Amino acid sequence: MTKAAELAKMGEVLTNSQIGGRRNIIINGGMQVAQRATSVSSVTTSGYKALDRFNIDLSSAGTWTISQDTNTPSGFGSSMKFLCTAADASLGSSDRIAFRQYIEGQNVQQLKKGTSDAELVTASFYVKSNKTGTYILEFYDIDNSRHINKSYTVDTANTWEYKTITFEADTTGVLDNDNASSAMLHFWLGSGSSYSSGTLQTSWGANATNNRAVGNVNLADAVDNYWQVTGLQIEVGSQATPFEHRSFGEELALCQRYYQKVAGGSGAAYKRFGRGHNISTTLIDVNVYLSTEMRLFPSLETTGTAANYAIYHAS
Repeated sequence: MTKAAELAKMGEVLTNSQIGGRRNIIINGGMQVAQRATSVSSVTTSGYKALDRFNIDLSSAGTWTISQDTNTPSGFGSSMKFLCTAADASLGSSDRIAFRQYIEGQNVQQLKKGTSDAELVTASFYVKSNKTGTYILEFYDIDNSRHINKSYTVDTANTWEYKTITFEADTTGVLDNDNASSAMLHFWLGSGSSYSSGTLQTSWGANATNNRAVGNVNLADAVDNYWQVTGLQIEVGSQATPFEHRSFGEELALCQRYYQKVAGGSGAAYKRFGRGHNISTTLIDVNVYLSTEMRLFPSLETTGTAANYAIYHAS
């Protein structure tokens, strides 16, 4: 075989393996998109707070500022940072601090989970913290209440470190092929005994709550403790490939499937987000134009002090 043929064959093999096509199952893994806010302080409850697609799981485990940070490893522009502003050195049994991303079932069919052809899954990311020690990353099957948990170590304080974790294939529990949440990637940052009193679930098994975060440090034990992450990727196979950098426009559109800000910014109190017409003296029809089709029929929410909606008609 000629050298040209060898190179062509190599290119074919690479293209047909996990390095070809759309590899990263995670959305916003480069921490680029933050439609809600670039920084939210005094966080004490669960929910979507700052960066898109990442849900905070927080219950009585200190107070936090969650932000999009410009301190990153080479090749990245943003990271997500958790900063402890009020400590909790002694967590109650059900207390916890973690973050997670829910994944639609129709976006993980390539894992072939629940079949004899089930695939390994590899997570890779960059992490930095002042608190060294053991942390737990969990891959959770929501449809079948199954999970697998692996540990990683922050070895050196205040230094970006690259981590890779491979989760074994699971031949039990098929994931639904729909737009509901079927899988979840869950980063533990601290937990009480309800989540850590058992034995770490290092192979796939039925959910056992006390096996989920065994050995994890308590990031909430001191003010100014921090933990930050970027370059988060999960993909099929045992090999972590280089982070899939998507354009900002692509990443924004993927995020807007779940959340879109239709009015915002500074200025007048009343923000115009739709245009419509009167149907009667008590009813109007308003069209709100969305950037992309959303996962579900959306609900409308306000932030800050806004509590009411107004109609602007004539003068």
